[in-house]
Amino acid sequence: MVPGGRRRGPAALAAAAIALMQISFLVFPISAQESNSSRVVPAEGYCSMYGICGQRSDGKVLNCANATKAVKPDTLFSSRVQSLCPTITGNVCCTVDQFDTLHQQVQQAVPFLVGCPACLRNFLNLFCEMSCSPNQSLFINVTSVKQINSTATVDGIDYYVTTNYGEDLYNSCKDVKFGTLNTRAMDFLGGGAKTYKEWLAFLGRQAKPNEPGSPYLITYRSDSSDSSGVKPLNSTIYSCGDPSLGCSCGDCPSSSVCTGSLLPQLNTETSCSVKMGSLKAKCLDFSLVVVYLALLCAVLLWGLLYRTRGRTAFPLKTKPLRNSDDKSDSNKNGKSPHNSVQVSEAASSTVKPSHPSIVQTYMSIFFRKHGIFVARHPLLVLCVSLLIPVLLCIGLLRFKVETRPEKLWVSPGSRTAGEKNYFDSHLTPFYRIEQLVLATSASGGSAAPSIVNDNNMKLLFQIQKKVDDLRANYSGSTVALADICLKPLSTDCATQSVLQYFQLDPKKYDDSGIDHAKFCFQHYTSEETCLSTFQSPIDPSTILGGFPGNNFTEASAFVITYPVNNKVETTGQENGKAVAWERAFISLVKEEILPMVLAQNLTLSFSSESSIQDELNRESTADAITIVISYIVMFAYISFTLGDRPSRWLSLFVSSKVLLGLSGVVLVMLSVLGSMGFFSAIGMKSTLIIMEVIPFLVLAVGVDNMCILVHAVKRQPDQSNLEERISDALVEVGPSITLASFAEVLAFAVSAINPMPATRVFSMFAALAVFMDFILQVTAFVALIVFDFRRAQDGRIDCVPCARILSSPTTGDGGDGQKLHLLARYMRDIHGPILSYRAVKFVVIAVFVGLAFASIALSTRLQPGLEQKIVLPRNSYLQGYFDDLAKYMKVGPPLYFVVKNFNYSSASVHTNQICSINQCNSNSLLNEIARQSLSPETSYIAKPAASWLDDFLIWMSPEAFGCCRKFVNGSYCPPDDQPPCCQLDQDSGTCSASATCNNCTTCFLHSELDNGRPSTTQFKDKLPWFLDALPSSDCSKGGKGAYSTSLDLSGYESGIIQASAFRTYHTPLNKQTDYVNSMRAARDFSSKMSEDLQMEIFPYSVFYIFFEQYLGVWKTAIMNICVCLGTVFVVCFIVTSSLWASAIILIVLAMIVLDLMGVMAMLGIQLNAISVVNLVMSIGIAVEFCVHITHAFMIGNGDRETRARQALSTMGASVFSGITLTKLVGVIVLRFAKSEVFVVYYFQMYLALVLIGFLHGLIFLPVVLSLCGPPPKSAKPIEQSQPASASTEQT
Repeated sequence: MVPGGRRRGPAALAAAAIALMQISFLVFPISAQESNSSRVVPAEGYCSMYGICGQRSDGKVLNCANATKAVKPDTLFSSRVQSLCPTITGNVCCTVDQFDTLHQQVQQAVPFLVGCPACLRNFLNLFCEMSCSPNQSLFINVTSVKQINSTATVDGIDYYVTTNYGEDLYNSCKDVKFGTLNTRAMDFLGGGAKTYKEWLAFLGRQAKPNEPGSPYLITYRSDSSDSSGVKPLNSTIYSCGDPSLGCSCGDCPSSSVCTGSLLPQLNTETSCSVKMGSLKAKCLDFSLVVVYLALLCAVLLWGLLYRTRGRTAFPLKTKPLRNSDDKSDSNKNGKSPHNSVQVSEAASSTVKPSHPSIVQTYMSIFFRKHGIFVARHPLLVLCVSLLIPVLLCIGLLRFKVETRPEKLWVSPGSRTAGEKNYFDSHLTPFYRIEQLVLATSASGGSAAPSIVNDNNMKLLFQIQKKVDDLRANYSGSTVALADICLKPLSTDCATQSVLQYFQLDPKKYDDSGIDHAKFCFQHYTSEETCLSTFQSPIDPSTILGGFPGNNFTEASAFVITYPVNNKVETTGQENGKAVAWERAFISLVKEEILPMVLAQNLTLSFSSESSIQDELNRESTADAITIVISYIVMFAYISFTLGDRPSRWLSLFVSSKVLLGLSGVVLVMLSVLGSMGFFSAIGMKSTLIIMEVIPFLVLAVGVDNMCILVHAVKRQPDQSNLEERISDALVEVGPSITLASFAEVLAFAVSAINPMPATRVFSMFAALAVFMDFILQVTAFVALIVFDFRRAQDGRIDCVPCARILSSPTTGDGGDGQKLHLLARYMRDIHGPILSYRAVKFVVIAVFVGLAFASIALSTRLQPGLEQKIVLPRNSYLQGYFDDLAKYMKVGPPLYFVVKNFNYSSASVHTNQICSINQCNSNSLLNEIARQSLSPETSYIAKPAASWLDDFLIWMSPEAFGCCRKFVNGSYCPPDDQPPCCQLDQDSGTCSASATCNNCTTCFLHSELDNGRPSTTQFKDKLPWFLDALPSSDCSKGGKGAYSTSLDLSGYESGIIQASAFRTYHTPLNKQTDYVNSMRAARDFSSKMSEDLQMEIFPYSVFYIFFEQYLGVWKTAIMNICVCLGTVFVVCFIVTSSLWASAIILIVLAMIVLDLMGVMAMLGIQLNAISVVNLVMSIGIAVEFCVHITHAFMIGNGDRETRARQALSTMGASVFSGITLTKLVGVIVLRFAKSEVFVVYYFQMYLALVLIGFLHGLIFLPVVLSLCGPPPKSAKPIEQSQPASASTEQT
């Protein structure tokens, strides 16, 4: 997850803010003491203002209110005026000093607008006309003057322009970008004006001393009376779409040449639907209903035809249920009455058993010999079988758990992992984020009150002081925020806080108060006093939350962010200092800051970069007790279900199987530990999923096998010796156990091809654990059964085998003489007969097939993702943080478009294919990004991109004459407002020019550039200058701080820049689908741009690496499910040699998985790595529900109905008690887990799996087998069939 981080691009944007000094200050400053205004009669050739009459206290020059005739300039002065103001010819209303002031001040606006020559020309003309027009008096009227040294100076004017002029002027500039801050130039030069009137009003407001702007009030008017003689300015306005002036499409989207946009088509496709009256359904849903109804009718018709045919051919006598007397007789004699199973003689005569497959034949031979050997040498078998897993457990000495999300959910060869490594190694890792969110609380149903008040601001200063004073210990040294924080200009931390409007200085707050913060909310881009300590404007939308529209004063939350430097981790210790400080920061917040905030009736949420991993680690231990209790409950039930039902209470001590059950559980855990030990020994790390899921999986499989083995031994006749009972039991159930286990092992093993590490590692661990459990079950556990039955025969007490009860019967372990358990009798006498009714069969088929079709429809509604709140403990402090993040955050995560191998040589076209200023291609990368930002609903791009390339080209441009400058000797000359060209006066705070830079010239003349573009050598030589240039008011385009990490200069001298990043922002992302769709949209856009421009371009955002899995999670899930199902089918076919039986097992397994996915959709469980693992695991457990019943059906005698009931009688109780009830009692305990992830992904999914598997295995599968099951497999001549009575009994 990622919290919406903010990188204030150009921290150095100090200049930006100063340059905002609305060029209206071109209107020369004035004065300080009021006087009466003088009225000038409008006339052509006359001025309203002329000359400079003095200076203000802040150094701004003051114009004279002088109604005089325009003056003819000399040739040199005229040419200078023409160079800046080409529309002014002949006489002028400005002096040389006035023009120099205009020229000096206008350079501050040039870097903002030079990318769009039409806007720049129109903007300059506005002030050229006001300052030097020979007809100044026609449209400018001095309305207020002040007396300075007995001289009238201008204090206010009316500036008349026509409505068309104002609208066209605004339209030519409204979309011009200021990429350094991912915004529009209008936000700086117009205060975010939405109309021309708002813009002109912003330009005309009177500035206070030492603030940027005009020193006198300029009122722009468009109305004038005919009698006044005023003629509003209506000079030529150049359209930004004029091809001759070359505005880019990013600066002028309305231009006719701006076509061919690559806007993504996400979320624009309308889903197919069918409408019937007021009902509307998706085409898929409608199709499924139609197919289902057709199948239902076909089954019903077939049933009717079959019934009619049966009546005419050989009518059946039906008497499905026996009376109580029959059952009593059966129990006493150990035989079923003649009418307990209705079999038509005609039908039974048609059933011809086929010979078993070669595999089954050899398996029967093997298990016969193996059973005899184990019965004769149980101690030897037990010791040898335990040796290998015990030795493997030694590998646990190297046991490690992988908790890093990027190592769990992202394949090392994935696209995102490669892109992240490229970004981190060529540019710089994305910074770490430490964040606080303070908010007011709503009460009584009313809206939350504003947080912007004096008390809360003072509280923030107290919090800031505690954070600044915080010291953490790391390897014996102390670490402070200043040691690790992000410093764009290498001086001050880039802290994002409302306190930055006071430069984090409480004294400045005491002087200006809360009103200054409210003022900065509206003028943060244009007021120097609102700049941060790191000289960058602070967007209020990044530090406030809960405000309607742009009404920042009504914000209900403060968002404070501390960006911290991040480093590429190779040893895991590179960010050790940052992690130590972050943990100290969290402790400080919990122990000191939180009580302070609560005392003010505010809420506080907080997070650090390491918080999620720390909380995940805590979560892994939070439910350890719950898991242990779950295992204990399952063990207790296993011990109960394996035991016998004694005829006397005293016999309970002998007939119980607590020690056997405990031993079986130990074998299960030993197989899990052996698997973990083996993979740990070869250097593979475990995961929390393995530790939480695999024990449940192997326990489910192992318990089922234990129940089947024990019950199979008990079913053997008491007259047989123990060797025969063990060998006969293994022959009876060994093949089905082998089939189920190998199907599971191979299914998990084949699933290991999944590239997602968490799923791949799980599959590998599970495959080996299940295989080892199978080996231990048929060796060690069989040996333990031998020991336990010998103990029981000797009348020794369970758990205390050295003690003996003399009165204990020696035949208490089952066989013919023992009554059936309630569950076994239920399966034989109630469950099986009920399923034999034709009406019941039809209902079962209709319901289960209907559920499968419904699940198909529901599964399409599964959403990919994994909510961060679910994976955290319920009492985690991050729960509230994520809530507040979604509620208050107004800025999305930063998004970078990275260009590989940018060829900047003059012979390459890459420059114009990327840039977005004049003369750039209309479909260039940056122009297209700007277009994308106009449709954020589909592109998820909020702003135009910050472009170092655009700013560099503008910085080099001769028009930006305050930027790229050089001394006579060719070395770099900084702007005039930077040392050594400017010396700061500590007393006045003003900057006085130094003679040092008098001889500086622009780096290039127009004639030295090739169509406005630098040559390869010029580009190579000046790029380091640009990246080391500080932004300032004279040149806001300096690259230091803003673009220091935006490109990789290693080897750039060859003409190739290996990596170049262009930063923008995603829209606010509040849901998992937003993150997934934003990533998909960015990738689609980059792919289209790469193809169109024939360049390598990829998008990068810090959260992509965690969400890439969801782009292909459906493919991953379907691939894993299909591979597992296919593997199970192949194994079943090989072992049974029955395509028929294998197909039935495959269909039932598929229905179980489909139904589980349908339940997931209904419960809102998302599709992610955890749920994919659970779906894969569900196939393994579902195999247990199906294979044993099917195998028992195939080796039974009689027709399909008879064999289905025999299978339920022999295996149904074992499957029900071995899996269903065991898992139910264990899973229910998970309902009380502290972590939501256990409740959702383990309790809910496991419970659904157990219930669905039970219903399909013990209801649907027997019905299907009774209707269309495969023919029986005779066990002769290898093995003789067991007596009929034994086949229908179970303990």
